[in-house]
Amino acid sequence: IREWNVDVPEIDVDELEHRLAAGATLVDVREPDEYEQVRVPGGILVPLQSVPERLGEVPSAVTFYVICAKGGRSRAAAEFLRAEGRDAVNVAGGTTAWVEAGLPTESGSPA
Repeated sequence: IREWNVDVPEIDVDELEHRLAAGATLVDVREPDEYEQVRVPGGILVPLQSVPERLGEVPSAVTFYVICAKGGRSRAAAEFLRAEGRDAVNVAGGTTAWVEAGLPTESGSPA
C-alpha cells in the first residue's frame, strides 16, 4: 500500500472505547500473530497487505476505525481506504496505547 496524501482523521483510545461501546466497527491491520497475542475486543482482522483484496469486508456506508500496534500501519490503511471512498479513522497510539491505558483486551485464536 503506497502513500496517498489523503487527510486522515484520528481519535485516541479513550474515544475509541466510547465509540466501540456505541457499536462502531474496528478493523485491525496487524499480522495474525500480533492479533493472537493481544487485541481490542471485537476487531476484524484484515492484515495490512491484504486490505486491497479484502476491500469488500470493510464497511462502505459507515464510519469505522483502523488500528495496528502503534498507529503507522493503520494510518497507511486508512489513507488507502479513504482514497477508495471509505470513511476510515485512524486510532492514534494503536493497540499499544489501548493496553497501556488498561482497557480490556482479548488474546488467543479468535473464536
